[in-house]
Amino acid sequence: MKNVFDQNDTEEIINRINQLTPDTKQLWGKMSVAQMLAHCNVTYELVYDNKHPKPGAIKQFLLKAFVKKIVVNEKPFKKNAPTAPEFLVKDDKDFEIEKKRLIDHIRKTQQLGEAHFDGKASHSFGVLTSAEWNNQFAKHLDHHLTQFGV
Repeated sequence: MKNVFDQNDTEEIINRINQLTPDTKQLWGKMSVAQMLAHCNVTYELVYDNKHPKPGAIKQFLLKAFVKKIVVNEKPFKKNAPTAPEFLVKDDKDFEIEKKRLIDHIRKTQQLGEAHFDGKASHSFGVLTSAEWNNQFAKHLDHHLTQFGV
Protein backbone atom coordinates (compact mmCIF):
# COMPACT_ATOMS: atom_id res chain seq x y z
CA MET A 1 0.00 0.00 0.00
CA LYS A 2 1.18 3.50 -0.79
CA ASN A 3 2.14 5.82 2.04
CA VAL A 4 0.26 9.13 1.76
CA PHE A 5 2.81 10.72 4.07
CA ASP A 6 5.71 9.89 1.72
CA GLN A 7 6.41 12.54 -0.92
CA ASN A 8 7.33 10.02 -3.65
CA ASP A 9 4.19 7.96 -3.07
CA THR A 10 2.10 11.13 -2.98
CA GLU A 11 3.50 12.25 -6.34
CA GLU A 12 2.74 8.82 -7.78
CA ILE A 13 -0.89 9.13 -6.64
CA ILE A 14 -1.09 12.65 -8.08
CA ASN A 15 0.37 11.42 -11.38
CA ARG A 16 -2.44 8.87 -11.55
CA ILE A 17 -4.99 11.63 -10.95
CA ASN A 18 -3.38 13.72 -13.67
CA GLN A 19 -4.00 10.90 -16.16
CA LEU A 20 -7.74 11.43 -15.77
CA THR A 21 -9.67 13.60 -18.21
CA PRO A 22 -13.24 14.91 -18.03
CA ASP A 23 -14.16 12.11 -20.45
CA THR A 24 -12.53 9.20 -18.57
CA LYS A 25 -15.11 6.44 -18.15
CA GLN A 26 -15.50 4.23 -15.11
CA LEU A 27 -14.85 0.49 -15.33
CA TRP A 28 -17.62 -0.12 -12.78
CA GLY A 29 -20.08 1.92 -10.75
CA LYS A 30 -22.29 4.88 -11.58
CA MET A 31 -20.25 7.99 -10.78
CA SER A 32 -18.77 10.20 -13.47
CA VAL A 33 -15.09 11.02 -13.13
CA ALA A 34 -15.90 14.49 -11.73
CA GLN A 35 -18.31 12.95 -9.19
CA MET A 36 -15.61 10.43 -8.21
CA LEU A 37 -13.13 13.23 -7.55
CA ALA A 38 -15.74 15.06 -5.45
CA HIS A 39 -16.47 11.78 -3.63
CA CYS A 40 -12.76 11.35 -2.83
CA ASN A 41 -12.68 14.93 -1.55
CA VAL A 42 -15.28 14.08 1.11
CA THR A 43 -12.67 12.00 2.97
CA TYR A 44 -10.53 15.11 3.29
CA GLU A 45 -13.47 17.45 3.99
CA LEU A 46 -14.17 15.31 7.06
CA VAL A 47 -10.63 16.09 8.24
CA TYR A 48 -10.10 19.69 7.16
CA ASP A 49 -13.52 21.31 6.81
CA ASN A 50 -16.42 21.64 9.18
CA LYS A 51 -19.10 21.06 6.55
CA HIS A 52 -20.33 17.59 7.52
CA PRO A 53 -22.14 17.00 10.82
CA LYS A 54 -20.55 14.49 13.16
CA PRO A 55 -22.48 11.26 13.58
CA GLY A 56 -24.56 10.90 16.71
CA ALA A 57 -23.45 8.60 19.51
CA ILE A 58 -25.35 5.54 18.28
CA LYS A 59 -24.22 5.91 14.69
CA GLN A 60 -20.62 6.52 15.79
CA PHE A 61 -20.73 3.39 17.97
CA LEU A 62 -21.98 1.35 15.00
CA LEU A 63 -19.36 2.85 12.69
CA LYS A 64 -16.56 2.04 15.14
CA ALA A 65 -17.89 -1.46 15.78
CA PHE A 66 -18.66 -2.56 12.23
CA VAL A 67 -17.20 -0.21 9.62
CA LYS A 68 -13.90 1.01 11.04
CA LYS A 69 -12.03 -2.27 10.64
CA ILE A 70 -13.08 -2.48 6.98
CA VAL A 71 -11.99 1.09 6.24
CA VAL A 72 -8.64 1.23 8.08
CA ASN A 73 -7.19 -2.20 7.30
CA GLU A 74 -4.98 -2.91 4.29
CA LYS A 75 -7.47 -5.11 2.44
CA PRO A 76 -8.72 -3.39 -0.75
CA PHE A 77 -12.34 -2.32 -1.03
CA LYS A 78 -14.59 -4.52 -3.15
CA LYS A 79 -16.04 -3.19 -6.38
CA ASN A 80 -19.48 -1.63 -5.96
CA ALA A 81 -19.24 -1.72 -2.16
CA PRO A 82 -21.86 0.44 -0.45
CA THR A 83 -20.88 3.91 0.72
CA ALA A 84 -22.03 6.15 3.53
CA PRO A 85 -24.68 8.75 2.65
CA GLU A 86 -22.27 11.66 3.23
CA PHE A 87 -20.06 10.26 0.46
CA LEU A 88 -22.79 10.05 -2.17
CA VAL A 89 -22.34 12.59 -4.95
CA LYS A 90 -25.38 12.78 -7.19
CA ASP A 91 -25.14 16.23 -8.77
CA ASP A 92 -22.80 17.25 -11.56
CA LYS A 93 -19.38 18.50 -10.51
CA ASP A 94 -16.69 20.55 -12.22
CA PHE A 95 -13.85 18.17 -13.11
CA GLU A 96 -11.03 20.73 -12.89
CA ILE A 97 -12.21 22.19 -9.58
CA GLU A 98 -12.59 18.76 -7.96
CA LYS A 99 -9.26 17.55 -9.34
CA LYS A 100 -7.42 20.60 -7.97
CA ARG A 101 -9.16 20.27 -4.60
CA LEU A 102 -8.19 16.60 -4.36
CA ILE A 103 -4.56 17.20 -5.27
CA ASP A 104 -4.39 20.08 -2.77
CA HIS A 105 -5.85 17.84 -0.04
CA ILE A 106 -3.38 15.05 -0.83
CA ARG A 107 -0.42 17.45 -0.72
CA LYS A 108 -1.63 19.03 2.54
CA THR A 109 -1.95 15.60 4.14
CA GLN A 110 1.56 14.61 3.04
CA GLN A 111 3.03 17.89 4.29
CA LEU A 112 1.33 17.64 7.68
CA GLY A 113 2.85 14.18 8.00
CA GLU A 114 2.42 11.08 10.08
CA ALA A 115 3.04 12.80 13.43
CA HIS A 116 0.10 15.15 12.83
CA PHE A 117 -2.28 12.24 12.23
CA ASP A 118 -1.00 9.76 14.83
CA GLY A 119 -3.60 9.77 17.62
CA LYS A 120 -5.87 12.23 15.77
CA ALA A 121 -9.59 11.54 16.09
CA SER A 122 -11.44 10.88 12.87
CA HIS A 123 -14.90 12.19 12.13
CA SER A 124 -16.52 8.76 12.42
CA PHE A 125 -14.10 6.27 13.95
CA GLY A 126 -12.53 8.03 16.92
CA VAL A 127 -8.78 8.10 17.45
CA LEU A 128 -6.70 6.47 14.72
CA THR A 129 -3.03 5.68 14.36
CA SER A 130 -1.10 7.25 11.49
CA ALA A 131 -1.08 3.81 9.83
CA GLU A 132 -4.88 3.64 10.01
CA TRP A 133 -5.15 7.16 8.57
CA ASN A 134 -2.78 6.16 5.78
CA ASN A 135 -4.73 3.01 5.00
CA GLN A 136 -8.06 4.79 4.77
CA PHE A 137 -6.67 7.57 2.56
CA ALA A 138 -4.49 5.38 0.33
CA LYS A 139 -6.89 2.52 -0.27
CA HIS A 140 -9.84 4.82 -0.95
CA LEU A 141 -7.83 6.71 -3.57
CA ASP A 142 -6.46 3.52 -5.09
CA HIS A 143 -9.94 1.99 -5.25
CA HIS A 144 -11.39 4.91 -7.19
CA LEU A 145 -8.38 5.55 -9.41
CA THR A 146 -8.48 1.86 -10.36
CA GLN A 147 -12.23 2.23 -10.95
CA PHE A 148 -11.32 4.79 -13.64
CA GLY A 149 -8.46 2.78 -15.10
CA VAL A 150 -5.51 4.85 -13.91
